[in-house]
Amino acid sequence: MKTHKATAKRFRTTGSGKVVRTKGGKSHFRRRRSSRVKQQLDKMQLVSQPATLKRIRRLAPYLGLYKANPPA
Repeated sequence: MKTHKATAKRFRTTGSGKVVRTKGGKSHFRRRRSSRVKQQLDKMQLVSQPATLKRIRRLAPYLGLYKANPPA
């Protein structure tokens, strides 16, 4: 099975197997935002919807594997 590369770049798994993503809206228009909001944009967001998780697992089936020891 091939991995959907855009999905693999946008999501990653934690040590316990949860899927996390980064928040959007960080490329421009940041001057008008408060520093507190800009700090919150740097944090990872947990993906909690079951339908979204199912789609991510289908598009990137090897997302949690090979993190420490990738195949040669």
